[in-house]
Order: sequence, then C-alpha cells, then structure tokens
Amino acid sequence: MTEFTSLPDLAVRTLGGSVVAASDESFAEKENLVNPWAPAFAPGTFGPKGQVYDGWETARRRAGGHDWALVRLGLPGVVRGVVIDTAWFKGNYPPRASVEACAVEGYPSDLSGADWVEIVPESPLKGDTAHLFPTRAERLFTHVRLNMIPDGGIARLRVHGEVVPDPRVLAGLTVDLAALENGARVIECSDMFYSSPDNMLFPGLARNQAEGWETARRRDGGHDWAVIRLAAPGVIRLAEIDTANLKFNAPAAAALQGLDARTAPLDAWRPLLPRTGLLPDTRHRFRLTTPEVTHVRLDIHPDGGIARLRLLGDMTPDGAKELAARYTALTQHSAKY
Repeated sequence: MTEFTSLPDLAVRTLGGSVVAASDESFAEKENLVNPWAPAFAPGTFGPKGQVYDGWETARRRAGGHDWALVRLGLPGVVRGVVIDTAWFKGNYPPRASVEACAVEGYPSDLSGADWVEIVPESPLKGDTAHLFPTRAERLFTHVRLNMIPDGGIARLRVHGEVVPDPRVLAGLTVDLAALENGARVIECSDMFYSSPDNMLFPGLARNQAEGWETARRRDGGHDWAVIRLAAPGVIRLAEIDTANLKFNAPAAAALQGLDARTAPLDAWRPLLPRTGLLPDTRHRFRLTTPEVTHVRLDIHPDGGIARLRLLGDMTPDGAKELAARYTALTQHSAKY
C-alpha cells in the first residue's frame, strides 16, 4: 500500500458514500463504483444489456464528449489520493480519466454552480489495473466528479483522505470520540492480518466478521493492541466494546489506557478500564470517569477480533476550538448553498 491508501475511503458505501448522478449507465450501474468489496467477475454471465460487470460501464459514444459520475462523499474531508480501478475491464476500459472535487454546505440537489477543483488531471489508464493518484489540495471536499474519457468501464473509485467533521454538529453534545465520522483514527496497531483496525470506528453495527478488526492467532505469549487518536481531546463517560459476530475468535479480555499527548509523551499510558473479561458476540458497556485524553489504547488479550469500539464523552473546550479552527481553515474556499 502507498501511504494514502491506508487512510479511510471517504466515498465507500459503508461510510455513506453515494453515486448521485451519471451521464450514462447503459451496461452497468453507477452505484457499483463505491461498493466496499473488491470487484468480482464471472465470465459468460450475460444479461439483457450484455456481460455483467461489477462496475460502472457506459455505452459507446458516437457524438463526442465524455461520460461522468458524481459521487457524494460519505464523510467530508481532505482528499490525499484517488484510486481509479479498471479491474476486469480489458477491452472496454476508458483510455483516460480525470477527477474534480468541490465542497458545498447542506444537501444541494444541483451542483452546477459549485466551485469544482481538478484534483487528478486527465491521465492515461490501462485495462484491468488499479491506478493510484496522490492529490495535494489542502481543503475540504464533499463531492467528487469522475470524468471517464470518452466512455467505457471503471470498476471502483476510491477516495482516500482525512475526515474533517463539521464542528457545528458536535458542539455542546456528548459525542463518540472514537468515531471515524467525527475524525478519529487508528494510528498504530500490533496486527491487522485479517482486517483494518479502522473498521472498529465505522458507523453502524458490524454485519459480519469482516466488518470489524481481527488479528492473527498469537503464538508468542503476547497480546494485540491498537492506538486510537480521538476526534478531539475529551473526557470519556462510556466505553462500548462490541464483539458482535465474533463467536469463536473474540478476545478473552480487553483493557483501555489513555493519555493526553498535549502534556505527556506517547508512552505515558494511564489505565482507564482494567483488564476485563469479554464474551463472544456481545456488546459490552462500561461506565468510566477519565481525565482529559487525546489518545486511547485498546489492549485485547491475547488476540482475536473487535467489531466496534465506542468511546462516548465530552470534548474539552480547547478540543472544540481546535476542531472549529481546522474546519474554518479548510472550508474558506467552499461554495455556499
């Protein structure tokens, strides 16, 4: 993986991404672009429109122009890189593509007047290939437009970046300080053999084992762990450790530690929840009273999987101000609707 592909995919369907419009989808639906799974293909599977593809495919253009698809990001943020994947499209892929982005407030249905910024210039594509394009626009975006030049098929569009929540939504509320949608991230972990630890921070309930964090089986007597940078400095009131769907591979126990990186080094951990036994396929809730923390370390003993981690609490006044200042700096060029 390149550095940017380790960041969340802001456009993926499981984080709320949606393909809201497209110029054409004659052969395969635009919604496939943001499916969370890897593109699949079964040869010889023909429907009334031709070979079935797990991607977006348009008709052959005969009158000039090019095709496009408009994606509303599930989580607004700073885009660090884009992946345009033409998996399984070998004789019908587009020779070129570009990507534009914009930021708008609210829920507009018409983006024709938005301030579109090119984040991936028109670039050549190959068939059956994942193309990685780093981006450098230091501003918040809410939508992207994929331009397919002139026509053809693209399996997936991944828009990796840093989540930037709207502080006006969070101000004055008890919030999940560990939620990805609020700007939290797993910055380090001991193992991610089966799945990414960021999965623990996704919204909603995990539907299966793959939608959580799961480690390999340990044989060395140690234990696994993950470090979460919270959405903002805060005080945690309730911790939820969910082992849903993990019936034979849940950890035997878990513990939580915290620190305030503003005043202490990243190894000065303080206990928040002592080592506590866990049950398989169960939502565990623990009332806490913690000091101000910026990072939390989840220790699982000895290994296994966690479906979701929730850390409900209150942002500190300084934390709320920091969140608001960053949002303002990144949205100063945004269009107003």
